Amino acid sequence: MNLFSLIFKSTTLVALWAASASAFSHVVLDEPAALAGQGYKAALRVSHGCAGSPTTAVRVLIPAGFRGAKPMPKPGWTLSLRREKLASPYDDHGRQVSEDVAEISWTAASRESWLPDAHFDEFVLRGTLPAQAGTLWFKVLQTCEKGSLDWSQLPASGSSTQGLKSPAAALDILPSETVGHHAH
Repeated sequence: MNLFSLIFKSTTLVALWAASASAFSHVVLDEPAALAGQGYKAALRVSHGCAGSPTTAVRVLIPAGFRGAKPMPKPGWTLSLRREKLASPYDDHGRQVSEDVAEISWTAASRESWLPDAHFDEFVLRGTLPAQAGTLWFKVLQTCEKGSLDWSQLPASGSSTQGLKSPAAALDILPSETVGHHAH
C-alpha cells in the first residue's frame, strides 16, 4: 500500500469516526421510526454528561399527539409527571380522555444513582402515536451536577437536524398503510 492510499484511508476513517461520534453526542431515540397510530416505546438514549459532569435528571416534554405516555421506572431514580388539559379530548377504549401527560422527569435519588459522563443509559416511556405520518419531536432537558443541556432545537423546516447544536430527538412516523405491502 502506498503512502497516498494509507493517508486517504486514515483520513476517511477519522472522518467516519467524527461523523459517528457527533451522531452519538445528542439525546436520540433508540428506534427513530414507527408506524402511525400504533403503540410506541420511546427509549431516549443519553450518551454523555454535561462537559464531563454526571447527569442527575432528565425531563422529557411529550409532543402533541403522543397519547397516554407512561414512563418506565428506573431503580435509583424518582419519577414525576406533569399533566395538562387537552385542547381536543380523545376516546381511549370507550373512556373520554381530557387530560394527558405533558412531561415526564426522572431524577437521581442519590449521588450513587447519577449517570457518569463516561457511561450511557436510556430513559424509557411508551404511548400511542398519532394516526397521521410526520415527525414528532421529543424535547429533553438533561440536568447535570454542573450545568445542563437543553436538547430542544428544531429545524426551521423539514426534519434534518444537521447543523443544530442541541437538537430535540426526532421520531419519523410512517404511514400505517405500508404494513403488509411488498414491492412487486
